[in-house]
Amino acid sequence: MAATAVSRPPVRILLVEDDPALAQSVSRALQSQGYEVDATAKGEPVAYSLQRGPYDLLILDIGLPGIDGFEVLRRVRNQGSSVPALILTARDAVEDRVHGLDLGADDYMTKPFALPELLARIRALSRRKQGNVEAKIVHGPLTLDTVARRAWLDDKPLDVSGREWAVLAFLLNRVEKVVSKDQIVQAIAGWEELSDNAVEVYISRLRSKLDPAGVKIRTVRGFGYMLEDITDAR
Repeated sequence: MAATAVSRPPVRILLVEDDPALAQSVSRALQSQGYEVDATAKGEPVAYSLQRGPYDLLILDIGLPGIDGFEVLRRVRNQGSSVPALILTARDAVEDRVHGLDLGADDYMTKPFALPELLARIRALSRRKQGNVEAKIVHGPLTLDTVARRAWLDDKPLDVSGREWAVLAFLLNRVEKVVSKDQIVQAIAGWEELSDNAVEVYISRLRSKLDPAGVKIRTVRGFGYMLEDITDAR
């Protein structure tokens, strides 16, 4: 007898956005992809709504009437909710991004944004919610926690900056694959604009920390960088 396919319930999203036109366009785009969307323009009821309804994702603007999105996120996390939260805002200062991530945001996008990218990030957060993405990546003596954004080397905390962590995570997801500087810049551009020279600096810093443990980032001249398989690196 053929196995019966089990369908998952649709992903439910709570959209908190006070711009009616933007809220409507985003809601329609998400619904066209099969998501269930509830939208609100106010931040005050969000924490209560998350307690009452089983939402899978929170999309949160910062510039809201009444309490702002940062305060909304603080209340949501203080009540113990672990719902993935994507901040969607016109604020593009690094300090705002860091503040949002420190409060417990899982991702951060600035307006204006490309709809395909928003949908891609929502899919990634949904997979994490459903447990299809491992929280930790292990590469020999190196361990990366993709949720807590922390790293360990030989079971000891590895001191890396946010951008070093982002570069390392990008390489770890592509072991034995050559990636260009442009690919790295595009992958971590959400932090701030980066130059090729900045990528070289981060690679150099990572090498100084990883080489002693046998984790090797190789330069492929004319192409970019490659994180070697740990068995080849030793």
